[in-house]
Amino acid sequence: MGRYDMLNLMRIEIKDYVAVATMTNPPVNAQSRALQDEISLAFDLMSDDEDVRVIVLTGQGKVFSAGADIKGRADIANLPAGQRQHLRSARESYHSIVECKKPVIAAINGAALGAGMALVASCDILIASEQAALGLPEIDVGLMGGGRHAMRLFGHSRVRRMAMMGYRVPGPELYRLGVVEACVPADELMPTAMKFATEIASKAPLAVQLFKQSLNTIEEMSLRDGYRYEQDMTVQIGKTEDSKEAIRAFVEKRKPVFQGR
Repeated sequence: MGRYDMLNLMRIEIKDYVAVATMTNPPVNAQSRALQDEISLAFDLMSDDEDVRVIVLTGQGKVFSAGADIKGRADIANLPAGQRQHLRSARESYHSIVECKKPVIAAINGAALGAGMALVASCDILIASEQAALGLPEIDVGLMGGGRHAMRLFGHSRVRRMAMMGYRVPGPELYRLGVVEACVPADELMPTAMKFATEIASKAPLAVQLFKQSLNTIEEMSLRDGYRYEQDMTVQIGKTEDSKEAIRAFVEKRKPVFQGR
């Protein structure tokens, strides 16, 4: 049995150290409890997979993820502690992306709403198609959520406009605001995301992983504490074989061969 064979709602394809993780919960990749649990499992598995150096996360079909599975809420409410367990599952699905050792690129193929937007905000690098949009539609069904994740991407007024009015920010506007690194036609989305992923995969894997860990750690630190932490990590990564190989390759004017150690 393969590492990822137990997954039904997540499809994992790996080639040349790049994993493409696709949510496959039609028609709109709603965040059901089952999908949330599989996202957590998939990212934990990829975090420990030596054949994976970078991950591209996307959604099957025309929607990245329309958010929480509203239709499934009634079933959840009938289970013991069902709502609390569902919310815990949602949190862990986002954190599994943030805490994954490997960098994650979001290839936003369509609308990413509510819980779907939280998934996007948990990724490291964002690429959008022209059909993409980020939004917090919970207010339209008398609910709320996703505001803290939106704050990672947007400023004060825009977050409140999204939360209180259900405003969806379209792909071109995401690029104008600097939220995404590129906004491209739909047929160019995956090639663009793969170009980013391939370049990351060519770097020293331990350095990339430690840099992601450091960026996560220092995000809310003071400048002094954050930079000191980075310096400490730089000393640690300098002791690895990959770091020494990178220096040798630079001096010898050749492409480095990294072993991940």
